[in-house]
Amino acid sequence: MEKRVYIKTYGCQMNERESEGLAATLRNHGYEITDDEHSAEIILLNTCSVREQAEAKAIGKSNFISRGKNQGKLVGILGCMAQNFGETLYQKSPNTRLVVGPDGLGRIPEYLDRLMGDKNRRITDIEVRPLDRKFTSARDEKKVKASLFVSIMRGCNMRCTYCIVPKTRGSEQYRPMEDIIREIQWLAERGTREVTLLGQIVNNYGTHQIPFIGGKSPFVQLLEKIQAIEGIRRIRFMSPHPKGFKSDLIDAYENLPKLCPHVHLPLQSGSDRILKAMKRPYKREQFSSIVAALGEKIPTISISTDIIVGFPGENEEDFEATCAVFDEIKFDMAFIFKYSPRPGTIAENFGDQISQEIKEARNQILLKKVEYYSRQYNESMVGTVKEILVERRARRGLQQFEGYTPEHRKVIFTATEDLIGQLISVKIEGCTTSTLLGKFIPSQVAGEA
Repeated sequence: MEKRVYIKTYGCQMNERESEGLAATLRNHGYEITDDEHSAEIILLNTCSVREQAEAKAIGKSNFISRGKNQGKLVGILGCMAQNFGETLYQKSPNTRLVVGPDGLGRIPEYLDRLMGDKNRRITDIEVRPLDRKFTSARDEKKVKASLFVSIMRGCNMRCTYCIVPKTRGSEQYRPMEDIIREIQWLAERGTREVTLLGQIVNNYGTHQIPFIGGKSPFVQLLEKIQAIEGIRRIRFMSPHPKGFKSDLIDAYENLPKLCPHVHLPLQSGSDRILKAMKRPYKREQFSSIVAALGEKIPTISISTDIIVGFPGENEEDFEATCAVFDEIKFDMAFIFKYSPRPGTIAENFGDQISQEIKEARNQILLKKVEYYSRQYNESMVGTVKEILVERRARRGLQQFEGYTPEHRKVIFTATEDLIGQLISVKIEGCTTSTLLGKFIPSQVAGEA
């Protein structure tokens, strides 16, 4: 049997990073990674369990793969859904032969070797283990890009009533700070200019394990160390929790020039009553005060968020409170989710009390608000010159490329291939709701009008 592997990723940035690490690990064990699923003998689906729709897509894909011309392919279901359902996945997807949770991803080359030698065998690994330091830092030198994700922790100690992450990823585990810095230094030496730090609650990094120094949390200490790495020009992170967004982190936006002026801060609801039912340990006023403090430090800061509509018991007054926060903060980007009960969560027992019609209506109202404020934010940038990290060719247009402003706004502009990976100046000349349109200015310093 050939050893070509196709990896399909569902869900969050953490899954994307883990798929990248898995690909590097497989290459190091003699497997070939392909972007063409039809040419692959092995198909691995790295799954998400946060929403029911993501699970349904992964199950549907696994069953589709096993039919027709695809018969005989070795199919594996990995990640959060594997951890959540374990061996019951074989009932949902009878031709699947490998089920591995997040803590077993580093062992997949070994498991594939066994399965290729015995076509009647199945392997399940949902064992909870300490963080695999070698796998977490696994990289393929040929795949290093200008902007990359870096995982700094795994798991979550919160118990939000709607969330399945503590069940699928366990309690918080933190990578040693020296390991993270060593990885980022390695990336910087090979051309990476921007890193995005990942964690379920990224600003909880090192809690109760690494001491505060000079009033600064372990997470802020980590940011300061990355600030000092030569070659790294931008630092981002996601997703933080409002509970851990203290003054030292707010001050970091003023004190660390490489820390980008964009914060993705999950609100979930603007109603204190619903936040309490969700076991989110903050109130609307506390959330707003964090955003206001950030705005005082960086007036042009971009704020995005996560919202759940239709949580059990959410009435019109609760939803109007969420709308009011949108109008107050003017989120220029938001992920808006219609609540779906997750097996094993506390909220599963609340019942799904809100109709799909009401959820959809509320979802559409918030989407229109996001579109309005996103357009408004983009229009405010027209006429400015922004520093853009050129990441790739745009999907359409001859010699069109795309990159991002420090505020994480996508920009399309005309450029040349040799600029990929470079930081350049672009004059913003127009916009759509989601995208800025600009002109490359070779001689002008980014930031000048």
